[in-house]
Amino acid sequence: MFVRWLLPALWALSAEADFFQFDSISNVSTYYFNYIYCNIWEGDCQPNQDDATQQVPTRDLWAGFPQDYVSLLHQWYCSLGQCCESGDCRITNNITGLARDLQIKLHGQHLAQSVVLKAIQGFINNPESNKPLTLSFHGWSGTGKNFVARIIADNLYRDGVKSECVRLFIAPFHFPHARLVDTYKGQLREAIRDMVLRCPQTLFIFDEAEKLHPGLIDAIKPYMDHYDNVDGVNFRRAIFLFLSNIGGAIINDVALDFWHSGQNREDIGMEDLEHRLRAETMESQGGFAQSELMSGHLIDFFVPFLPLEYRHVKLCARDAYAARGLETDEATLDEVAKAMLYVPKEERLFSAQGCKSIPQRINFFLP
Repeated sequence: MFVRWLLPALWALSAEADFFQFDSISNVSTYYFNYIYCNIWEGDCQPNQDDATQQVPTRDLWAGFPQDYVSLLHQWYCSLGQCCESGDCRITNNITGLARDLQIKLHGQHLAQSVVLKAIQGFINNPESNKPLTLSFHGWSGTGKNFVARIIADNLYRDGVKSECVRLFIAPFHFPHARLVDTYKGQLREAIRDMVLRCPQTLFIFDEAEKLHPGLIDAIKPYMDHYDNVDGVNFRRAIFLFLSNIGGAIINDVALDFWHSGQNREDIGMEDLEHRLRAETMESQGGFAQSELMSGHLIDFFVPFLPLEYRHVKLCARDAYAARGLETDEATLDEVAKAMLYVPKEERLFSAQGCKSIPQRINFFLP
């Protein structure tokens, strides 16, 4: 009912604005009419960030409105979930929440916790960054690469991975055929460009990145480089995450060496792994090694994910039970952890599956 009389009022204000010289009122009215048309009526419209009618009105534009009208309109607009202090309600940039989730929810990954937090926080706090942020996650399956990508999305965006500012690409799913790589190039460039135009801060996640065709990576390389803009579009507020199993064996060897020498895994530092990961990635098969992303040194951080030990698997099992609202005890957690496969066979030290299959495993231990 409210919308029925609000639309004509906004339209009338917009139409009469020039007569009364209420330019600011016209901008506000046109913005809200466009918002209603696009989002409630689902009209055929394409947001344009350079168009004033697509910009969220600032407070100084409300000067010509009666206070009661402003309060009523503001309350209604906020009820639609479009009101926030940041200027774009889709973006939350909750660095405190990111730090908390990495500390509490991610197990056995002190290097990833530290590097990811510092990289994301530094990028968010530097709006004048000279390039997009590009991170490359490395490690065995199940060690937390996808989990951390979701944590990042959940804390930077209101709708997490479902946000229209976040896009996930799975190499073998989205780009399965090498013969269609030229088609994929155009589709990928268009998808990234379109999202950057729609969102002032974007997150792109490439899972199983080692299976990407090198031509695909090179096609979007300019978007990750040190350019003010590419074809009139600024990509500097984008974040690119590449997730792969490349370097998993190197990471495991370092962790095993520390264990054999009696050192704590928490003593493993980036200096023990980063240069080896970079070299391993350059020598690996697949798109990464052959792409200009590597030769151009455009990856800001190589993030190692260590193999998980028995104690970490128990923590993952505890979290899986808690996520279902179930209570458990140490004996049950031990049973779940013992059911996993560990390597090397002699020491049974590292979980071969990480925590990936834990949510399914606990089904066998439910009453």
